[in-house]
Amino acid sequence: MIRYERHILDNGLTLLLHCDRETPMVTVNTLYGVGSRDENPERTGMAHLLEHLMFGGTRRYPDYDGVVQMMGGESNAFTNNDYTNYYVTVPAGYTEQAIDLEMDRMVNGLDWSEERLAVQQKVVTEEYNQRYMNQPYGDVWLLLRPLCFKQSPYRWCTIGADIRHVAEASLEEVRTFCERWYRPDNAIMAVAGNIDCERVREMVSGFLAEPSGKADCKAQGSRFKVEQRNYVREPEQREGRRLEVEREVPSDAIYIAYCMCGRTEADFVTCDVISDLLSNGKSSRLYRSLVLERKLFSEVNAYVTGDRGEGLFVAKGNLNEGVKPETAEAALKEELQRMRDELVTEEELEKVVSKYESTFVYSQYKASDRAAALCCFEWMGHLDWVNSEPEQYRKVTPAMVRTVAERLFAPQRENVMMVRKKVNG
Repeated sequence: MIRYERHILDNGLTLLLHCDRETPMVTVNTLYGVGSRDENPERTGMAHLLEHLMFGGTRRYPDYDGVVQMMGGESNAFTNNDYTNYYVTVPAGYTEQAIDLEMDRMVNGLDWSEERLAVQQKVVTEEYNQRYMNQPYGDVWLLLRPLCFKQSPYRWCTIGADIRHVAEASLEEVRTFCERWYRPDNAIMAVAGNIDCERVREMVSGFLAEPSGKADCKAQGSRFKVEQRNYVREPEQREGRRLEVEREVPSDAIYIAYCMCGRTEADFVTCDVISDLLSNGKSSRLYRSLVLERKLFSEVNAYVTGDRGEGLFVAKGNLNEGVKPETAEAALKEELQRMRDELVTEEELEKVVSKYESTFVYSQYKASDRAAALCCFEWMGHLDWVNSEPEQYRKVTPAMVRTVAERLFAPQRENVMMVRKKVNG
């Protein structure tokens, strides 16, 4: 059970506080409600680029990483399709300094320069080349998302639809993007660890009361109302799609993806349970049937993306040498079809739900994990789920699994991508 306090400050910042006297550390986790789906399709990758720039320093703290290291702490961040998340973890004695460090970035803004932008544009371009272009299967998501999504802003990855968007971005474009989204009324801050909650609330309120270097940091009345941002919803898919590519990979691989509901919608939990029934562990359906018994795949997996607006259910596998791709594809689809045709047993369902519960509890073991969870569930609009989400998984029945699978795995909703091993010579 995570005990917390929730405060909405005058300028719209959501402040979540969790006291844990058992740890000597404190984490300040800050989530901004902006991800890649908030970008202009003609200038993608901005949210991720800005994440890099946020560590470039402010006028008060030109060397962000140096300050964190001086405190004996650690920091990092990530950007996804829906939001951008930052954290800094320090010994409890540096709580005020850590909060000051984060609030300075939020309220006073970055120390902008053409030189800093050019450095991070180069870093992101190198990341694109290393992670997406020069690794086996690295460009899978660059291909799979636009195969599945034709109109939704989920059709591009956080790195961007075209790396030239990042490379050609002007300082004014990036600064404007920052000032639009990096605002207190579009942010959640969770402070968790060995803290005095009232003192921390006073600290944060005090920093926000100081004069700001930004044009306007007052609340705009649009805090996290993502449902009002007029995102384009992907139309219902009417026919299956295919894509086959050749790459320098160790083996052929197949990906079968289906558009599914968003993270907060009613069917999400059941879809997640289906993915666990199929591939969570060596006793799961896909591993037993396709790896151990039929020996078609060297590895196989199924998972959900968990995006806020609309997600993807993906089943994928790497083929064993000599296995025909059409044989592997038919076998993988057969296992998905079984979820539609047969009721799973109560014992099978109990196993995966119990495993989920243990994973859920373990994921909140550290105060830093709790801070991140508090921000994420608050952003979803369901802060109470930080303690109660396992109850939703306990409500899933075999009949619910089959009903959702019937809708999810409809043939006209299939998106099949085959990555074939390039034959040299």
